[in-house]
Amino acid sequence: MKFEKLLKGGLAALMAVSMAACSGGNSGTTETTTTTDGGETTTETTAGAGAFKLGGSGPLSGGAAVYGNAVKNAAELAVAEINAKGGAIQFELNMQDDEHDAEKAVNAYNALKDWGMQVSLCTVTSAPGAAVAPLYQEDQTFAITPSGSSLAVIFADADNQTGEYGNVFQMCFTDPNQGVASADYLSAHKDLGTKVAVIYKNDDNYSTGIYNKFVSEAKEKGLEIVYAGTFAGEDNDFNVQLTKAKEEGAEILFLPIYYQPASTILKQANDMDYKPVVFGVDGMDGILSMEGFDTSLAEGVYLLTPFSADASDDLTKNFVKNYQDKYGEIPNQFAADAYDAVYAIAQALEAAGCTNDMSNADICSALCKQFTSMTFNGLTGTDVTWNPKGEVSKAPKAVIIENGVYVGVED
Repeated sequence: MKFEKLLKGGLAALMAVSMAACSGGNSGTTETTTTTDGGETTTETTAGAGAFKLGGSGPLSGGAAVYGNAVKNAAELAVAEINAKGGAIQFELNMQDDEHDAEKAVNAYNALKDWGMQVSLCTVTSAPGAAVAPLYQEDQTFAITPSGSSLAVIFADADNQTGEYGNVFQMCFTDPNQGVASADYLSAHKDLGTKVAVIYKNDDNYSTGIYNKFVSEAKEKGLEIVYAGTFAGEDNDFNVQLTKAKEEGAEILFLPIYYQPASTILKQANDMDYKPVVFGVDGMDGILSMEGFDTSLAEGVYLLTPFSADASDDLTKNFVKNYQDKYGEIPNQFAADAYDAVYAIAQALEAAGCTNDMSNADICSALCKQFTSMTFNGLTGTDVTWNPKGEVSKAPKAVIIENGVYVGVED
């Protein structure tokens, strides 16, 4: 994800409770204080001597804050739940604001390292993740990003997919996998249409990564790409692209982009009375909470996502309720992936018998072995696994926006 703005303070939440031994240990009591100094706000929760220091960074302010705060909030919620159990694994969380700026992410990494970070949620977005992944490898600190989907986060040479870091994992789908999954879904649901127009951002690795894989897969699966239009930077006039898509008879408009430009595309399509089936990917999650956006324009939009907030299983229902109670909004998939990432780390730490007096390198080695051999059941998938490159394997779900909310699509 590419949103650039100067960081203006904001250490985000440090949250923790004490670590308990398997035989009982302490009770997980917490004490939280929030201080503001020169515009920088720090939230700290004191922790006992046995807690693992869990770090990470993301855009907690600026244009991509909807993603960063969703991850921060869900990570806080997961940490609080795990700590409250008073079990063998306890966490102290430090989430810093990098505003999706690679340089700021490196600064955040150094601050987390000075703090004593032992395991990490890496970064929320991909460009910062690509910037800090070599540092995690150099320092042999285990990291799993909830939502940094670019191959550059897990491969030193993303173009050729070589030189995997080996200790940087993903909870989210990679960009190419989103392209494959999107083509698979549309191919299996040709009642939605077979003529596809695509509008993608040609200076964004996230968008181009999904687009390139989607195009190659779509052709093999009987979908016709009748038009592909691009934009770059902060372009906000899509009338040329939409006019061409309409003229070519595109029944489906595929948008492998983020919700900000997608919101403009939806408005301009409506203005010209062009009403294709709109199909998006995970970057469009957040459009319903975008300030000033008329959500009625998103009615009928499909998204491919690993999480549906209206799912009826107990895990999802409890998560959604607890998240709403604490933060006053329905969690998006970025929140769900972050929640799962924290629980997956906890599962691996406990299974490996890790203690917080181990070196980062030893913890990292143990977690890499666990993640490449264990299965995980969470909000975003069951029987989730990872390969040695750090790529996750789980099934995506389709949701549709109806009456201003995401609704799962049943096949």
